[in-house]
Amino acid sequence: MHLYPKLITDALATVRYPGTGKNLVEAGMVEDDLRIDGMNVSFSLIFEKSTDPFLKSVVKAAEKALLTYASPDIKADIRVKTIQADRPEPGKMLPGVKNVIAVSSGKGGVGKSTVAANLAVALAAQGYKVGLLDADIFGPSVPKMFHLEAEQIFAEMREGRQMLIPAMKYGVKILSIGFFVNPDTATLWRGGMASNALKQLVADALWEDLDYFILDTPPGTSDIHLTLLQNLAITGAVIVSTPQNVALADARKGIDMYRNEKVNVPILGLVENMAWFTPAELPDHKYYLFGREGVKRLAEEMQVPLLGQIPIVQSICESGDEGEPVAVNAETMTGQAFRQLAQAVVEATERRNSELPPTGIVEMKK
Repeated sequence: MHLYPKLITDALATVRYPGTGKNLVEAGMVEDDLRIDGMNVSFSLIFEKSTDPFLKSVVKAAEKALLTYASPDIKADIRVKTIQADRPEPGKMLPGVKNVIAVSSGKGGVGKSTVAANLAVALAAQGYKVGLLDADIFGPSVPKMFHLEAEQIFAEMREGRQMLIPAMKYGVKILSIGFFVNPDTATLWRGGMASNALKQLVADALWEDLDYFILDTPPGTSDIHLTLLQNLAITGAVIVSTPQNVALADARKGIDMYRNEKVNVPILGLVENMAWFTPAELPDHKYYLFGREGVKRLAEEMQVPLLGQIPIVQSICESGDEGEPVAVNAETMTGQAFRQLAQAVVEATERRNSELPPTGIVEMKK
């Protein structure tokens, strides 16, 4: 029996792709690279992604159709081509990023997002290439802090993959789940949905080369932290707390999470937020509303650096609400405090990198 191209394509036209209901020829899934050599046939089938759930079953169905409708003696070599390149594997999602810094807090309401946003702005002001990912899936606040609530995020095809283009403000590349959900309604996510959304923001975005990639993580410990730890090699963590005893107790839990032997992420240091209140009209006065130097004592006890003490000044809240992080203005008291914090984080990161091996991702045993 003699094989010819139409015999092959007619056989493949009997196979339907479940995703669209069209046959393989009609769906344009048969690549124009058909080769026939006696009873040997080779060609490629085109799929959108290598993770296509129907890929294996469609290839088997194509082999069976050739044996049934072309010849029982046929020897088929069916190759698979994908339109979209695969997402990088965990641990290699940010190849151009030098340092991944997780900004964490044991509890909500201690100003963690304010610290993360201003740290990113202060680092960029010092000439570093900086990215900020709002990983607080359930309560994203970064769009409001940067006055980007109406920001439209677009995607571009790069090297075979659809890549999100982060927003850019004050020299910082920014992405947040808040760009994709209605800010006026509660976001209800199942754990798997939230983790997948976060992976997209990390791996399917054009972060490119960065000196510092700042993660504004959710308060406490959760599945989101585990997703980050399983997919990103985190250089170090910065723990934010207020001086109150209840906040300090939760900060200890945050430190313990990163120091867990399975996690093993170095603590770069602690930040004492709302360290004292200074009225604008009395710049030399300090009122310790939430206790005095509690975070400083905790840092000494846990043997980690105190990276900075950020005072409460009315302008810090107003700046965040108006979409201009206070670190933009280095002349203010809090602006200076955040610039000093950025320098302390740089020094702590450089010290960590010179003294310790690179962090690995957390491997979960099946």
